[in-house]
Amino acid sequence: MKTFDEIRSDLAEGRIELTVHSLKRIVQRNISRREIVEAASKSKIIEDYPEDKYYPSCLILGFARSGRPLHLHVSRVPGPDTRLITIYEPNPEEWVDNFSNRK
Repeated sequence: MKTFDEIRSDLAEGRIELTVHSLKRIVQRNISRREIVEAASKSKIIEDYPEDKYYPSCLILGFARSGRPLHLHVSRVPGPDTRLITIYEPNPEEWVDNFSNRK
């Protein structure tokens, strides 16, 4: 199982495995690869899912240089890249504490 430091390093260096779902969401939500890399470089885990359905995963919060907040749901599956399950801009109506905690 990947550590958070390994995940952050993979994402910040662009070593990202996109799922079909995450690719659809990236296009739909107009999120650039650069924003993903920027957000990942100074990110933190806000929720951990050790018992996730297919493999342990976690929800990461990061901010692009523009200030755009992004939540990245990633798998902790070992391998050369980090698997991005989905990505979205958190809704301020659902999140508090600078998008770190659910209401």
